[in-house]
Amino acid sequence: MASGSSKLAVYAALFGNGAIAVTKFAAATVTGSSAMLSEAIHSVVDTGNQGLLLYGMHRAARPATPAHPFGHGKELYFWSFMVAILIFGLGAGLSIWEGVHGVLQPQPVTNIVVNYVVLGLAIVFEGGALFVAGREFNRRRGGLGWLQAVREGKDPALFTVLFEDTAALTGLLLALAGIYFADRYGLPWLDGAAAIGIGVVLASVAVFLAYECKGLLIGEAASPALVADVRAILDGDRRVKRVQDVLTMHLGPEEVLVAADLDFIDSIDANEVERAVAELEDRIRGRYPEAGRIFLEARRLTARPDSAPEPPATTG
Repeated sequence: MASGSSKLAVYAALFGNGAIAVTKFAAATVTGSSAMLSEAIHSVVDTGNQGLLLYGMHRAARPATPAHPFGHGKELYFWSFMVAILIFGLGAGLSIWEGVHGVLQPQPVTNIVVNYVVLGLAIVFEGGALFVAGREFNRRRGGLGWLQAVREGKDPALFTVLFEDTAALTGLLLALAGIYFADRYGLPWLDGAAAIGIGVVLASVAVFLAYECKGLLIGEAASPALVADVRAILDGDRRVKRVQDVLTMHLGPEEVLVAADLDFIDSIDANEVERAVAELEDRIRGRYPEAGRIFLEARRLTARPDSAPEPPATTG
C-alpha cells in the first residue's frame, strides 16, 4: 500500500482543490469566463480524483484472502488508472468543449478583478499542494532525475498528485493569461482559447498517467538494483552452484514478489537445501523488507548413494 507521506500529499490536494472549486464556480458565475469555468471543472475532477486515490489506498491495505492470496496492493493501481480516465474524459473533455463554445460564441468577461483575485488565491493554494507533493517526491527519488523517477516509481498516488498539481498550476496560468489578454485587447475569444489550452494540458497528463498505471497493473519488475542485489545474495552462497532466474514483480508500491530458480551443489541433500532456502530468504528479507513474498525453487538435487532420489524442493 502507499505510505503515510503519500496520503499527506493526497489529503493536501483534496482539501485544496475542494475549496478552490467552490471559489472558481462562484467566480465563473459572476464573470462569465469560459477559462474560469474550465478551471472550476478541473478542480472538481481533481477533488474527485483524490477521493478515488484515498479509496484505492484503503482497499489496497486489506490483508490477503483465499480469493486474493497475494493481497490487494494492485487495487491502488486500478484506481489510479481510473483517475487518469476521469482526467481525460471529464476534465479535458469538458474544458475543451467549453473552450470551443467560448471561441465560437465569445462573451465579454466582466468583473475582471474578481477573476484575478480568485486565480491568484488558487495559484497560492495549488502551489502549496504542489510543494507538499514535490517535497515528498524529491525525498524518494534519490539521485534519479524527475522523469526517470516517475518512470521507475511504483507509488501512483504520489506521482498522480504531483502531475495533477502541476497541470492545475499550468491551467491557472493559462486561464490568467487568457482572461488578461481577452480584456486587454478586447478579444473575448481568447478566453475560450485558454480553456481549450487547459483541456489539452489535462489530456496530455491523463495519457501519460494512464500509460504509467497500465505498466503497474500488468506487473512491473522491481528496480534493477534490487534484482542485481538479490542475485548477488544467492550467488554468494557456497551451497548454490548457479542462479538460473531471478524474477520480481511489484504487488503494491511497497511490496515485492521475488522468485528464483537455483541449482544447488551436488553434495548436499534435501534437508540441507531446505535450510539453505530458509537462510537465503531471511537474508533477502533482512536487506529488503518489502520482499514480502519469496519463492526459491531447487531445480535439481542429486540423491545420496544410500538413498532414493529426492523430489525437487520448493519453499516460499
